[in-house]
Amino acid sequence: MPEKGQHPVRFSIITVVFNGEALLPGTIESVRRQTWPHVEYIVVDGASRDNSLKIIQEYADQMPELRWISEPDKGLYDAMNKGLRMATGDFVQFLNAGDWLHTPETLSRLAALVGPDTDVLYGDTLLVDESRTPHGLMSELSTRSLPNPLSWRDYLAGMRVVHQSFLPKRVLAPEYRLESGLCADFDWCIEILKKSRKNACLDEPVTDYLMGGLSKKRHRQSLQERFAVMRRHFGLVPTILAHGWIVLRAGIHRIKRWGRGRY
Repeated sequence: MPEKGQHPVRFSIITVVFNGEALLPGTIESVRRQTWPHVEYIVVDGASRDNSLKIIQEYADQMPELRWISEPDKGLYDAMNKGLRMATGDFVQFLNAGDWLHTPETLSRLAALVGPDTDVLYGDTLLVDESRTPHGLMSELSTRSLPNPLSWRDYLAGMRVVHQSFLPKRVLAPEYRLESGLCADFDWCIEILKKSRKNACLDEPVTDYLMGGLSKKRHRQSLQERFAVMRRHFGLVPTILAHGWIVLRAGIHRIKRWGRGRY
């Protein structure tokens, strides 16, 4: 909670959507039901051709904290940059259509972690399918354990925190590099962590993440672009060595979880 004399922590939650009428209501409801009152909610619609805009407008009539735009964009990260430019809160979070804040108390519990030097809030992520059936925590089902404390150097081992569960101070958050492609979020997190002072971890999931994102569907492209991002931040040799370990770690992880669900 804020110290005496400080203003309450204000969150800017940003949802980017394109033709997401089936997924959007659940995401908006997860924001609407938050017990923490200091929330700015921004929805960036990419000129959807389904009922997404109608849904946004109906919720905006009931949620004074909801602001929105609807116009064509140049892709996911261009739309996310539009949301960043609209944001005015202390911390920002991207909650894509289909992803939910884990509980109504999630933002309240995150706010309680904020101290004078806190620059990043983060936590684990519950993986769910389209029926919202839980499949387990990302830290359990993937090869990427959740570091605590968190450093930018942890990203030499890959994306350690799911993007939706990573909330940086807005003043530290640059616009996404569109040239980083599918790994612009990976690059964005490293850039922020290089500047952050204290990173506070919530001891429960921050978000429920709908499995099967864009980087999963275009896996080879994602790997190539991740290599380029890592090379820029860490150098060529460390990046090559890190990828050797990532491949070995994936093999060990698959053996350990043989016959069980994995991400």
